[in-house]
Amino acid sequence: MSELHIRNLRPEEISLAVDWAAAEGWNPGLSDAACFAIPDAQGFFLGEIDGEPVATVSCVNYDDRFAFLGFYIVRADLRGSGHGLRIWNAAIAHARPRVIGLDGVVAQQDNYMKSGFQLAYANIRYGGTVGAPKPPAGVVALETVPFALVEADDATVFPAKRSAFLGVWIGTKGHVGRALMRDGKLAAWGVIRPCRTGCKIGPLVADDRVAAETIVQALLASAGGGEIFLDVPAVNHQAIALAEGLGLKPVFETARMYTGPTAPLRIDRVFGVTSFELG
Repeated sequence: MSELHIRNLRPEEISLAVDWAAAEGWNPGLSDAACFAIPDAQGFFLGEIDGEPVATVSCVNYDDRFAFLGFYIVRADLRGSGHGLRIWNAAIAHARPRVIGLDGVVAQQDNYMKSGFQLAYANIRYGGTVGAPKPPAGVVALETVPFALVEADDATVFPAKRSAFLGVWIGTKGHVGRALMRDGKLAAWGVIRPCRTGCKIGPLVADDRVAAETIVQALLASAGGGEIFLDVPAVNHQAIALAEGLGLKPVFETARMYTGPTAPLRIDRVFGVTSFELG
């Protein structure tokens, strides 16, 4: 067999990694590829043999201190061949000396620990079919909120500034954002987007469960109900209660892991993770 050649995926090729993630059951959003290219266009890698794709991985550098790893997939017929380790090492090298985060399948947790990752907590994907509620009062379109407020609020729940990504994520066609203001402050906000199957809500950030539920109802109203998914930190018990209160059931679980310490985060305010691929 020929040698593995590793190169960067061009922005227009990131859809390949997204398609592979879909085949693995991760159910990406319909516009994820275009959004994911924004923070770090050099952070996506492809392994090829004789011009044929055999492995993917991403390690997106958000700033000088933090990166997030995802899309770590090796073609099924070549797993165990060492190709995964080679492309993994290329991604890790791209991020050094940053702290790296990931959402990995639980079965691979021990392997990630060998690369210096430590478990922070589990994220649980909840899914199910819901009806279309009546839009709640007092909710506004997220794009009408001063972006500086959204940036500042996101900084309480994510380890790095991701302004360019957030701007595109909120503004992409098909994505719908809603926000709740209290006394001139941003109390809750979230985005819903169409996926290969149903819709996902994420991020969903709120001061409390009541505010989070208000945003969820507004987002569901905009989508007309249907099949939805919500990725919830297992350590946020109010978020778990919200998901269960909607009648959603666990679909699968990931291990949120980091290679080192991050700035203190308000995980109690994270009611929905933006994505398992970029954090």
